[in-house]
Amino acid sequence: MEVTTEVNKYTDMAVQYGTEYGLKVIGAIAIFVIGKWVAKKLSGLIKKMMDRGKIDSTLSAFIASLVDILLMVVVVLAAIHNLGIDTTSFIAILGAAGLAVGLALQGTFGNIGSGVILILFRPFEVGDFVTVAGESGTVEAITLFNTTLLTPDNKVILIPNSAVASGNITNFSKKETRRVDFVFGIGYDDDLKLAKATLQEILDADTRILKDPESFVGVGELADSSVNFTVRVWVKASDYWGVYFDTIEKVKLTFDAKGISIPYPQMQINADVLKVKA
Repeated sequence: MEVTTEVNKYTDMAVQYGTEYGLKVIGAIAIFVIGKWVAKKLSGLIKKMMDRGKIDSTLSAFIASLVDILLMVVVVLAAIHNLGIDTTSFIAILGAAGLAVGLALQGTFGNIGSGVILILFRPFEVGDFVTVAGESGTVEAITLFNTTLLTPDNKVILIPNSAVASGNITNFSKKETRRVDFVFGIGYDDDLKLAKATLQEILDADTRILKDPESFVGVGELADSSVNFTVRVWVKASDYWGVYFDTIEKVKLTFDAKGISIPYPQMQINADVLKVKA
């Protein structure tokens, strides 16, 4: 009889606790499953809205992922709370952990913040030739953490976004046209008018040089051993280096053909002075 009574007692307790906590466990599981589904749907909806708004895919994926994580934290806390467990301590632990992680990864978060700024405000795009953080090259990629440049000699440089966003940015590809500047010197005994006309003929013969704005050729300096011409022309950005190198070569060949000298530094030694000093 006593054994039967004890069995019934424990059976009743098991049924009572099973009924009470079983429903809570089922409820917690339901909250987690449904909450996870809702979180995925909301993050997916946010990403679709940003894609329709033509926001950069890297930034939209990051924001959608961040929203999904934050919603899942809320879902897990709600499921734990449904079990009757006080979530205050969990929130405090999460806050402390978040602070510790934030302090440890403040440089990384700084790069992410700078990456968001670069993606949103677009001071440059993939394919642009830029100078950032003291490095020059063609932009290959802009991620949330760094910017990748490809240098003219085919080196790949990864620059943290915080260094890019905090410094000066020179974008050589932002505008469709660029100005090419030259300085050409001739001797004082050479025909100045002939040299000027020759330079203008060279510029007029190059179809890559734009007519508007028109080219400029003028005497810019009477230097120690040369009369220097300042030459300025406008070209498409893609033609810059081709025009630069071709024009220098063409000027040298044409000046040689017309007998126009290009002075170079020389040292004259007076023999009489040397004899006196000796």
